[in-house]
Amino acid sequence: MRIVRGFFCLAAAAAVLFAQSQAPEKASQKDPKKDPDQIGNRQVDKGLNWYSIDKEMALGKAWAQQVQQNAQMVDDPVISEYVNRVGQNLARNSDAKFPLIIKVMHDDSPNALSLPGGFMFVNTGLILTAASEAELAGGMAHEIGHIAARHVTRTLTRQQASQLATIPLIFIGGWAGYGARQSAGALLPIGMLHFDRAFESEADLLGLEYMYKAGYDPNGLVDMFEKIDSLTKKKPGRAARIFSDHPLTGDRITAAQKDIQELLKSQPQYVVTTSEFEQVKARLIALEHKRKPAPQDDPNRPTLHRAPDKHIGLVAAE
Repeated sequence: MRIVRGFFCLAAAAAVLFAQSQAPEKASQKDPKKDPDQIGNRQVDKGLNWYSIDKEMALGKAWAQQVQQNAQMVDDPVISEYVNRVGQNLARNSDAKFPLIIKVMHDDSPNALSLPGGFMFVNTGLILTAASEAELAGGMAHEIGHIAARHVTRTLTRQQASQLATIPLIFIGGWAGYGARQSAGALLPIGMLHFDRAFESEADLLGLEYMYKAGYDPNGLVDMFEKIDSLTKKKPGRAARIFSDHPLTGDRITAAQKDIQELLKSQPQYVVTTSEFEQVKARLIALEHKRKPAPQDDPNRPTLHRAPDKHIGLVAAE
């Protein structure tokens, strides 16, 4: 009887935690998340989270190792140093509680991957799609928003709270079983983890604020959204796979434009692009060109066969 009572108490507690994780946070009279002057002195990661800072960094490190083992990384020092410098500037002007570790990987999609604990992978497709440094910074700032708000571990906590509320704890060893499942979380395929649209919208807002505080034109993020919107129309199948968990791009553009107008005071000048961005992008284009097989090396390329020349090998008689 004690076991049954204990099970129902634990299940009830898990159900309450799950409900709390799904309930919207009460907004104060002035939401600090909408005040860029408070960046660095606000809790944008507030919410149910069963992961400590140390555990989150350990999880991110484990996942980052998996990514590096399975992806092709860019080892060009000039490109890597430049992208890291842009990211570190954004991180210094963010709410992130983690040191940012940035790598560049070969991937054609105009996207980036944010992992828990401050690990981020920037796709070559994002750099090549961007027409300015501000657009690149916008895409990276959005991912730093995910990291600062600790969206990965908060999402994992919601998933685990939901499971604890529905699975009989007596069969998984109670809270000890939960701890074991937390440790096993490092083995979860990264592709299975998706942010909900509320977290994506929050990352959009935070990204706008971070790039604004770093001195970039926040419209760079809007411009990147417009490029993504164009991509969804030209290649709907591929774009749908990339952005299936993001808010509708048109809605994101409207929301971002509204936030820029209402929350960000206009500045006399912004950083839009730099000559270094142009040089790095040209260097990356050359690098990507070298990586692609030459046409004659393409096994699917049609082969032209010539008829034998009758005169070859003949020697004139004297």
